[in-house]
Amino acid sequence: MNVVKEINKINDAELKLGLSGASWHDDYKDSAYVFAGGLNTELTEGDVITIFSQYGEIMDINMPRDKDTGKAKGFAFIMYEDQRSTVLAVDNLNGAKVLERTLRVDHVKNYKQPRTKGEDGEWIEAEEQSLNAKPEIIIDDDPGSESSEDSGPEIDPEDPMRDYLLEKRREAKALKKAKKSKSKGKHKDETPEERRARKERKKEKRKKKSEKSAGVLGVEKLLESFGGGRGRDINGGRTLERFRVMIGIPPNHIAGLLQLTDMIKGTGGVVDL
Repeated sequence: MNVVKEINKINDAELKLGLSGASWHDDYKDSAYVFAGGLNTELTEGDVITIFSQYGEIMDINMPRDKDTGKAKGFAFIMYEDQRSTVLAVDNLNGAKVLERTLRVDHVKNYKQPRTKGEDGEWIEAEEQSLNAKPEIIIDDDPGSESSEDSGPEIDPEDPMRDYLLEKRREAKALKKAKKSKSKGKHKDETPEERRARKERKKEKRKKKSEKSAGVLGVEKLLESFGGGRGRDINGGRTLERFRVMIGIPPNHIAGLLQLTDMIKGTGGVVDL
């Protein structure tokens, strides 16, 4: 707690004096590591990264644990991508309370990476910089991947829902691709002649649908010429609509409407039931 107060005192003194340029933080300008003490032992590495990433991208974290129980010891060493983030973390998180514990956050001038045991049980100094918290770079290696416009808007890397949204986007993309390949596979073995014949059949089918619609309109106009259209009396007889329903002819059936027209023509336009 004394260290926490001392750091806060130094910061307050700098603010009151209005010092510009030189700062006590400059003594640690060559180190991107901070020490975080007073951590609740229930916190995980992920929890600590979440707290400290408010002030910059975390690249490495070393949170010692008890060898027997695996329980965290309550402190950690954290490395930022940008050294300037250490200043923000120290100024803002030192003295902060997290889960009823007061944090102590300070610079680390000469951080030494933890040693590892070799095959013979001897301790070996780390040769490379540890970057165990470096964010994963997602690269789409699929040559058939769609453009960003087709895939959807770009997702903010800081969005806590990013992984979920990307997964949903991948699922939708895979489903679309599967449907497309299934459609292609249905006719993959057909010959050019069979393909042309299939297209002609589809063309004829569309043409018949179009003619059917035109036919219905033509018959309706013809019926209107007899008495003014559906639902109106023809020369004092029953209504056409009632007549059509009674003899059970569908309204959109060309043959049925033509049959009805012939019957009306045969009666001179008068239907009396």
